[in-house]
Amino acid sequence: LPVHLRASCAFETMQASQARNDDGTRKPFDPLESMARAKHEFGEYGGVNMSIEASTTFTVMKAATLPEIFGGSKTPKGGCFLYSRNFNPTIYNVGREIAALEGTEAGYATGSGMAAISCALMQLCDTGDHIVSSNCLYGGSFALLQEFFPKKVGIHTTFVRITDTMAVEEAIVANPRVKVLYTEAISNPTLQVADLETLATIAHKHGIQFVVDNTFSPLSITPARFGADVVIHSITKFINGASDIIGGVVCGRESFIKQLMDLHTGALMLLGPTMDPRAAFDVAMRIPHLGIRVMEHSRRAMFIATRLEQLLGPELVTYIGLKSHPQHELFNWMRNKFPDDFGYGGLLTIDLGTVVRANDFMDFLQNKKNFGFMAVSLGYAETLMSCSGSSTSSELSEEDKKKANISPGLVRMSIGITGSLEMRWAQLYDALVHVGLVKKPEDP
Repeated sequence: LPVHLRASCAFETMQASQARNDDGTRKPFDPLESMARAKHEFGEYGGVNMSIEASTTFTVMKAATLPEIFGGSKTPKGGCFLYSRNFNPTIYNVGREIAALEGTEAGYATGSGMAAISCALMQLCDTGDHIVSSNCLYGGSFALLQEFFPKKVGIHTTFVRITDTMAVEEAIVANPRVKVLYTEAISNPTLQVADLETLATIAHKHGIQFVVDNTFSPLSITPARFGADVVIHSITKFINGASDIIGGVVCGRESFIKQLMDLHTGALMLLGPTMDPRAAFDVAMRIPHLGIRVMEHSRRAMFIATRLEQLLGPELVTYIGLKSHPQHELFNWMRNKFPDDFGYGGLLTIDLGTVVRANDFMDFLQNKKNFGFMAVSLGYAETLMSCSGSSTSSELSEEDKKKANISPGLVRMSIGITGSLEMRWAQLYDALVHVGLVKKPEDP
């Protein structure tokens, strides 16, 4: 086999995230150590970087091999590739790297985060089946569950407040066709934290799958460690980190990834949301720096959130790292903090009260202070700001926004890593003065 295929075949799947001590307590999990233990992918001619396999189709040396591949007895794990919509070596490698970070057996990258979500859920559900989901989700995910699935594939969803675990279980019990419990580990945009272990226990008690979108908290928490069956990311955000690639990933058991790629019933194989191998290569080059970036996003967000809370009070500022956050202790218990401390993430929110004041605040920061950009998405080097109710959560009705506690003036900020902290704080302080939330002390 070529060098790059031998490297892929040498990779051993692991469930390190679920490892336990002799007394039953959960061992600490460090995602960076997990990835470092995975076999490094060399280039085809021994280069330190893996090769980009841009081919759409792959050669077999013997005619009898093709039927074996189609029959499933020959697989990428054995170095056998068929067609890049099915498996591609470059994309395959990125999936296994992110799976190592998440402590799951396997993973595969997709063309977008929404592709990862929709394909994973469609693989787990049939027409007539039901999903129980958090009522506070990214607007695209909410629209998929609330509108697209019922109309197009006959899969319906009950939405509940995910922090009310009693209501979650009641919703599962109420419908015998429930197949999936779905949540974001940290809700978009309200930053509520899901009790992953309790939710996994409830899901498995009733024989259903627990699916977690971990886009907001890569490295910081590991959902598989607490019982998640499937973990999803929008690679577009923190994992890629440069806002120049759209991508997603599905992580889980090796058997589930094989189901997604099944030639007859696999959602990823048949719907075809394949990541481009060139994009996969670029993502792979950024994954080794993810830990450094996440730590810095978290450090800066904590600094800014702490000062904001001192000025505005806990009613207007939400950040998981603040002790005033209702799930601070829960997140602190779940997060990976030894030997590497990844902090509490790079996202915070400020409630400006009204859309008008929120827009004025963001306009001033971007156009007068060069603080960041008014743009959706997150995990970029620069700070990104959006008024969630009129942007990333606009798919929710006004009633649904109220149920999810998304107020009209809620500004979500993905704190960047450029500029000095004091420079950025001074700019932010001036914006708070500008919109009247803070009175500037009079000059002596």
